Amino acid sequence: MIAAADALEGGFSDPVFDTQSIFRALMNGMTRPASVARIQTSIVPPAPLRLAAGAIACALIDADTPFWLDAAFDNGALKSWLAFHTGGQPAVLMAEAAFALVGAPLSMPAFNHFAQGTQEYPDRSATLILQIDSLEGGDLLTFKGPGIKDFATISPRGLPRDFAAQWRANRKRFPRGVDLVLTAGDAFACLPRSAVLISAEE
Repeated sequence: MIAAADALEGGFSDPVFDTQSIFRALMNGMTRPASVARIQTSIVPPAPLRLAAGAIACALIDADTPFWLDAAFDNGALKSWLAFHTGGQPAVLMAEAAFALVGAPLSMPAFNHFAQGTQEYPDRSATLILQIDSLEGGDLLTFKGPGIKDFATISPRGLPRDFAAQWRANRKRFPRGVDLVLTAGDAFACLPRSAVLISAEE
C-alpha cells in the first residue's frame, strides 16, 4: 500500500499545462542543439531520478511509447511512478523502447543497441534521456549543424568514455540514429542526431 501511495505522489500539479510547457522547451532545445536550459516545475520524482529527467519523461512518455530503464533506474517504485504518471509501460526489449532513461551513462549500452528507425521511418528511433553529473566541467564538445550559428559548445560531465566515437557513428547513420537529452538536476540540453561533433577536448 505504501508503494502504491508513493506512485500517486510527485507528479505534475497541472498535467496539461506542465506537459505542454516542457514539450515546448524540449522542442526549442532540439532546434538549438547543445544549449542549456532549465525546467521550472513542482514535480518530485522518486530517487534516484532527478527533476529534469523526471519532468521530461512525464512530458514525453505515454501509453503508445514504451520506455526502458537502465540498472540505475530499474526499481519497482520508479516503474510504478512512471506508469501511473505517464500511462507508459516498460519495453520488453531495449530495442523496442521509444524512450530510454539512463541513470549511469558511464556504463550504458552503446547507442546502436537502441531503436535506430529506418530510412523510410527515421522517427521510429529512440530518444535517450541521460541523467549525468553536470552540464559543466567535463570534456569540451563542439558541435555544428542545423540550428547552430557557427558552432556551439557544451562540457557535460558523466558521459560514456567513448562518447565522441559513438556520436560520430550515430551521425553517420543519419537520418537514422538516436537523439539525446542530457539532464543534470533541473537543467537539460538536447543533442539531436543532426548535430555534428567537430571536436572533443579533454
